[in-house]
Amino acid sequence: MNTMNRNGSFLYPMEGAVDLRSIMRQVYTWMVLGMLITTMVAFFTATSPILINLATNPIILLVAVLAEFGLVLGISAGLNRLSSGVATMLFILYAALNGFTLSIILLAFTGASLFLAFATTAALFGVMSVIGYTTRVDLSKMGTYLMMAVIGLVIAMVVNIFVGSGPLDTIISVAGVLIFTALTAYDTQRIGRMAAQMNVNGDSEVKFGILGALKLYLDFINMFLFVLRLTGRRR
Repeated sequence: MNTMNRNGSFLYPMEGAVDLRSIMRQVYTWMVLGMLITTMVAFFTATSPILINLATNPIILLVAVLAEFGLVLGISAGLNRLSSGVATMLFILYAALNGFTLSIILLAFTGASLFLAFATTAALFGVMSVIGYTTRVDLSKMGTYLMMAVIGLVIAMVVNIFVGSGPLDTIISVAGVLIFTALTAYDTQRIGRMAAQMNVNGDSEVKFGILGALKLYLDFINMFLFVLRLTGRRR
């Protein structure tokens, strides 16, 4: 059962603190593993003439992107029906496929830009994740507004495809960084509270760890892409 502090903020239950730390370690372990897989696949694809030709093929790229959406939906919506082994394979497949589709970024931007964007994203993600995990402020009220902001961001990006406005692109990039920075804190707190309130162990703990890792992985990747759009220098 959750308790409240004087400000009305919910606190994690003390009896679940040890289990919570264990589950959150698993979440971050899976997330880091996913990032490593994505990075390795992206680098391998970018250095292979055959694979980069496939990655730059519009039809293959579209199929890969649609497959990514399918995997995210499959893991998120069907997690309860999946075994931990299947959930693990789907997460690894998604991370690898995302590396394949992101490989063209390695060719489009300079190495210094990629490093700077990654370091900036890692710093922002780390700070906001710590804030989300430790703050006593209830961030759940932000959820609806953040989802609305993401939808508005997508619409603005689609519109700018046809408009091609430089100033609008800058606004979109800044908004994207701010939105996914806030989502990192929100998702971290939400994952922690879900873990504290649920009886997760064994197979269900592995699956919950994968689901939490997927959410934070998506926050990190999207934040990185918007930081790169804002600060990156093309080759």
